[in-house]
Amino acid sequence: MTFAKLTKSALIGALMATVAAGVAQARDLRMGLITPPSHVWTKVANRIAEKLPEATNGELTVSVFPAGQLGSEQEMFQQMSAGLLDAGLMTAAITSLRAPSMQGWFTPYLFSDVTEAEKAASLPAAGQMLDELQAANLHGMGYTFAGMRQILMKDKPATSVDDLKGKKIRIVPFPAMKVWWGEIGAVPTPVNLTEVYQALQTGLLDGIDIDLDALVGLKFDEVAKGLTITNHMAFPAVMMVSNPTWNSLSDADKEAFQKVVDEALAWGSAQQVEAEKSNLAALEGKLEIVHLDDGAKAFAAADDAVAQSFAQYPLIAAFQQEVAAEQGQ
Repeated sequence: MTFAKLTKSALIGALMATVAAGVAQARDLRMGLITPPSHVWTKVANRIAEKLPEATNGELTVSVFPAGQLGSEQEMFQQMSAGLLDAGLMTAAITSLRAPSMQGWFTPYLFSDVTEAEKAASLPAAGQMLDELQAANLHGMGYTFAGMRQILMKDKPATSVDDLKGKKIRIVPFPAMKVWWGEIGAVPTPVNLTEVYQALQTGLLDGIDIDLDALVGLKFDEVAKGLTITNHMAFPAVMMVSNPTWNSLSDADKEAFQKVVDEALAWGSAQQVEAEKSNLAALEGKLEIVHLDDGAKAFAAADDAVAQSFAQYPLIAAFQQEVAAEQGQ
């Protein structure tokens, strides 16, 4: 073999080795969430997966597992804390079990719509809530939003608090929501989101505390008849990464990852503002819909009970004050 052929072969071999090394260095991160493929949060996760490889020059990719494929949120939290799952887009509700001050997001009637809630995501106290996740071995990256919470009933819509007394209402099982519904006189009933359709269909549930995106995406209108628009709470999701995963990334990859996440979370919030209108329009004619215009007055006792339960968390008070200032109150 001539020297020229040897040199060419060596160059090709070196190039193939370099490519192979680059492929070997690429790292796939697994991200779990409970929402179905149609939900805005799943779209946010897919947007992160789409943009992260380019932002990190192929160093990082993301595989998204929606609809509870990796388990319930509680199970995915355990996996992330142990370093067995890289990332998750989790409800702030279940997240608050690890970062208790995050319950401040669920102050009843603190926000009138998603736009107001989204603005609060950049407040200092909101960032401090993310920092509380360190105690659970998690790195909080930011917030995005589903729609405001409404009340869906299997039969006719609720038009007063009395219509809800003694009713089995599916809730997300975290303290603020338990307190609110308990004070109303309902029977707060935790049921996995993937099992709600059948529970409504069979009468195991009388109703559900729900956002319109999940209602439409999971087709709950097929097994329920009445919707009361209350806008009683905001409903954020928190993007987080397991500390073992986060700490293993280079500074450059951390910076790129955060930028991609920031863009995707903001995109998701903007999408949700428009989705609130389209989801409600999609339900017209399928459900009997009523609007409870003075919910803060109707649910005053329940709102007060939640406020009392927050007294032990100074960060919640700080958050509420920052939100009031942001809203010019």
